[in-house]
Amino acid sequence: MNQTRIPKAPRALAAALLATLVLASCETVQTTQPGAVGVDRKQSMLLSSAQVDKSAALAYQQEMKKAAAKKALNRDAAQVARVRVIALRLIPGTAAFRPDAPKWAWETNVITSNDVNAWCMPGGRMAVYTGLIEKLKVTDDELAAVMGHEIAHALREHGRERASQAAAQGMVLSVGGALLGLGDGGVQLAQVITDVTINLPNSREHEVEADRIGVELAARAGYDPHAAVTLWQKMGQAGGSAPPQFLSTHPSPQNRQKDLEEYAARVMPLYDAARKR
Repeated sequence: MNQTRIPKAPRALAAALLATLVLASCETVQTTQPGAVGVDRKQSMLLSSAQVDKSAALAYQQEMKKAAAKKALNRDAAQVARVRVIALRLIPGTAAFRPDAPKWAWETNVITSNDVNAWCMPGGRMAVYTGLIEKLKVTDDELAAVMGHEIAHALREHGRERASQAAAQGMVLSVGGALLGLGDGGVQLAQVITDVTINLPNSREHEVEADRIGVELAARAGYDPHAAVTLWQKMGQAGGSAPPQFLSTHPSPQNRQKDLEEYAARVMPLYDAARKR
């Protein structure tokens, strides 16, 4: 009896079917309210906030353990107190962008490192490096600009968005594993969160959004939003031929400075009101 063989689907067709499945699984969300700066881009998410926040908590714990093992975690009590006071002033202003944010499990720590850097993982878990504080001799206003910028990444869920893009491209997570919560997907996702938060540069679009929201957060907390401009100028001067790690992840210094100046001026009424309180 003759059997009819059914040819295997070409790889291109299989890839197209998988892409269709992934796109069908994506959710279009509005992560934040526009605020005074008017950031209102909708985002496509393949991963849920719950998945990402759980993995971010694991990733943050791992980073803090690494720093503690090197005796590099919160070594200077005065620096830690300074950073945490600024965070406490910035956090209430997050409600202007999303009402749930002030109730997040916020955590802020200082890591002793020569790197000029700071970051905030999904869910409000933040780290500031001593290289940023000491090498740039930042004022409180400038430090608030950095921290507001990083908090903005968390508010906009840029980490979740980038991890979703990685998952959709099949670069890291499998549909049958991490997306369904099976196997070692949770551990893999924690590594992705670490990479997109600390190790890999953000897109121009994400940086512009974080800049604009960051100056508004600073203004609402009573920090001069124009300090964002002087901060980036300091970073450029400190970088020389090899920009600081933090600066190297951000685009177009000249265009960026112009944009920061424009949006700092836009939120000055918020700053003036905060100073009168």
